Amino acid sequence: MKKALMALSVVGLGILSVSSVSAQGLAAQKIPLDPAVKVGKLKNGITYYIKKNAEPKNRAELRLAVKAGSILETDDQQGIAHFMEHMNFNGTTNFPKNELVNFLQKTGVRFGADLNAYTGFDETVYMLPIPTDSAGLLDKGIQVLEDWAHGALLDPDEIDKERGVVLEESRSRRGAQQRMRDKFLKTILGNTRYTERMPIGKDSILKVFKPETIKAFYQDWYRPDLMAVIAVGDFDVAKVEASIIKKFSSIPAPVNPKKRVKYDIPLDGSTRISIVTDPEYPQNLIQVIYKQPNNKEKTLLDVRNNFAQELYNAMLGQRMQELTQKANPPFLYGGSQYGDFLGNLDSYTSVALAKDAASLKTALTALLEENMRVQKFGFTQAELDRAKKDFLNSVEQYYKERDKTKSSSHVQDYLDHFLHEKPFMSTEAYFAFANKHMAGVTLAEVNALAKKYITEKNRAVVVMGPEDSKNALPTEAEIRSLLAGTGKDVTAYVDDVVDSPLLAAEPKSGKVTGEKTLPKLDVTELELSNGVKVLLKPTDFKNDEILIKATAKGGYSLFSDERETGIFTSFLIESGGVGPYNQTQLQKFLAGKTASAGPYISELTEGIAGNTNPKDLETTLQLIYAYFTAPRKDADVASGILANQKAYLGNMQKTPTPEKVFSDSLNAILTSHNPKRTPLKPESIDKVKLDRAVEIYKDRFSDASDFVFTIVGAFKVEAIKPLLEKYLGSLPSTDRNDTFKHANIYPPKGKIEKTIYKGLEPKSRVVLVSSGEYEYNPENNIQVEALQEVLQIKLIEALREEESGVYGVSVSESTDKFPSGHYRFTISFGCAPENVEKLVKRTQEEIARIKKDGADPKDIDKFVAETRRKMETAVKTNNFWLNYLDDNTFLGDDLNEIFEQERLLKSITVTTTRAAALQYFNDENFIKVVLMPER
Repeated sequence: MKKALMALSVVGLGILSVSSVSAQGLAAQKIPLDPAVKVGKLKNGITYYIKKNAEPKNRAELRLAVKAGSILETDDQQGIAHFMEHMNFNGTTNFPKNELVNFLQKTGVRFGADLNAYTGFDETVYMLPIPTDSAGLLDKGIQVLEDWAHGALLDPDEIDKERGVVLEESRSRRGAQQRMRDKFLKTILGNTRYTERMPIGKDSILKVFKPETIKAFYQDWYRPDLMAVIAVGDFDVAKVEASIIKKFSSIPAPVNPKKRVKYDIPLDGSTRISIVTDPEYPQNLIQVIYKQPNNKEKTLLDVRNNFAQELYNAMLGQRMQELTQKANPPFLYGGSQYGDFLGNLDSYTSVALAKDAASLKTALTALLEENMRVQKFGFTQAELDRAKKDFLNSVEQYYKERDKTKSSSHVQDYLDHFLHEKPFMSTEAYFAFANKHMAGVTLAEVNALAKKYITEKNRAVVVMGPEDSKNALPTEAEIRSLLAGTGKDVTAYVDDVVDSPLLAAEPKSGKVTGEKTLPKLDVTELELSNGVKVLLKPTDFKNDEILIKATAKGGYSLFSDERETGIFTSFLIESGGVGPYNQTQLQKFLAGKTASAGPYISELTEGIAGNTNPKDLETTLQLIYAYFTAPRKDADVASGILANQKAYLGNMQKTPTPEKVFSDSLNAILTSHNPKRTPLKPESIDKVKLDRAVEIYKDRFSDASDFVFTIVGAFKVEAIKPLLEKYLGSLPSTDRNDTFKHANIYPPKGKIEKTIYKGLEPKSRVVLVSSGEYEYNPENNIQVEALQEVLQIKLIEALREEESGVYGVSVSESTDKFPSGHYRFTISFGCAPENVEKLVKRTQEEIARIKKDGADPKDIDKFVAETRRKMETAVKTNNFWLNYLDDNTFLGDDLNEIFEQERLLKSITVTTTRAAALQYFNDENFIKVVLMPER
């Protein structure tokens, strides 16, 4: 017996020894950076990253990263780091005043959507996507980065003009969330500079600071040793490097630089609790934050250990989701995961949105019990196996798309390396490493993380609720009691799995009965024996992606007296699972696969959307077949969903926010108070009937003959035909000819003005709507699109740059073909209450100017450039073609319309924009709705 035990011990020691040696080996190896990235440092200290990446073609992503944010501000500089970010768009050495935005718009770069920046506690980052197919344009883009780095003019007049813009951005952020954050942040973080340096700053300082104040910040912190230039795109690396060296080497290194202090958040071992309420906060939220020292990846052992963290998060996320799939869920939403927190800390955070104030203790108990369940019993081997499959599947996808990954994705990796010291491996190296080492991650290793993450030290609990429910919220003593005593009686997790085929029987294949090609579109159109129509567009935009969308006319418009049930029908059915699987079991069945598909029923249509790859296409088609033929009703899940919806809507009704009141009032005006457009209320949920939802669903999916399937992606037509015949050609068919019943609800004619008084903060919202009858065709559509963009450009210039009255302004347009043509222009912006009428007047003056003189030719050129540039990249994506083919088929539009773009763009002139403005901004049909603070 002793010999046997000794032998086992030796074997055990041998295994431990190998494991230890392996760990020591990985710990000794630094994470290798991607050799395809050119990383360098200039003599003055500027770091640069350059990578050639051909996706999208003829484009580059440029970034300037500065390790300077609000944390470095002095007491009298609060808000200056963010203000400095704004000023870099308001005059630099080579681009005075607003010429930078003007120049970039001419190249097709959109301000806000493309050209942008952000300021955080510890960094400021400038973002510039730029075309590379025009001579000198990329070099000009690098020039912009250089100007941002040390060429800001900081003209006093421009500073004063920008004050209003920044103050309006500050105003837009005010509200319940901001007020509550200001209350709890100090409590949960303790004595740290992070609580005193919010990036937006203080209005009292922003209104009056002297130019010298911002110049000092720029001089102190925008310096070479704190900067990185990042360039990723379709270009010659050597030429880009030469341009960076030439432009940035001339920036002088500071002689006696200020020390860049790194501020920490202290860990004192305490449990901090903050209970905050607000009269405008409608929901009930609880967070439990377990603060941990930041775990930086430095060696290959860190990379391997982080696999365990990812697996832990995935498995616990799955368990939390299962809790909501019950007849009486403990919360509306719940989740727990480990990740980055703030400054020098990571955190393990558990969060739940409770049904109401009285249910917060129930929600907290559920969070704590799940954490304790993992601590006491761990995860199961089956859970770990599934999580590993999912993880490796995602890594494999990333690997397969390595030559199709967008430059913007790579840019973030290099930003993280410079700003946060996160290494970046090549896709190939990470793929190989994951496949080699994932198998070695043990269940015991993952389970041990629970004891590391969930401790009694360095905890913070935040409770947020409505002011009028203050007395129903848990007290600090009750929370501490739950933290100390919850989970002692929890039992082990039971893994609910089903081992059955998705389909009970093999479908009886149909046949392709008709086929034609649309050569200009590279689309093949198939007609199957059951009447199903399939549009197939093979592409090489992605190596491992196939997108599917099926649409038929009808929707819940055919059940007009059962609107509430119709709205929830597809959601309830999908939540019940499909075939032999409930939703939880289905997710487990699909582990390791890229196979997703789900039904939808909207007001006018029903259909299915799917996402897969060549390997899992058959599984996805099986899912689609099952959703047609074997939908599943789960009364418990449906009951829980509806109860949660009712609770959420009840909270919104009990504590209506200013935004909700304004939105509902605007909706009522635009729809003439039509009950078919009334927002859902708690009592609406009582009208939802599950059995009737099943009947409606089966009615809409009992006949596939009027469905059009659009499939786009990495496939060959002939190769997938047998699968289409088997799973789509066998779908049920009754050859009915359905269409929808359009409610024909549009904004009323005439002039309407209404002011809503709601809200504690001194801020207003303005919405202006012009609408009317419309002749829907490509020629008119392009004029509407052009008018929207030129007006957007003009209103940004007028309301933001000249009046300094708004942070942003939105101009949107929509056109309808069914049941009769209709258009709508909507202008919206936020501002100070005292500026409403002035800014509305200025808006109307800009519209009147276009009606009188037509659009500025320069603005037309900007629209044309932006549209061309946007289309150049869009047509190289599967999503664009999926939606284009599906939308045009539904509308009955010419599928070849896309080839008319150049002709249509050339038709836009000063004269046509004037005519469009006269026609579509008709003073007789004008709606003005304004939100003002409570009197």
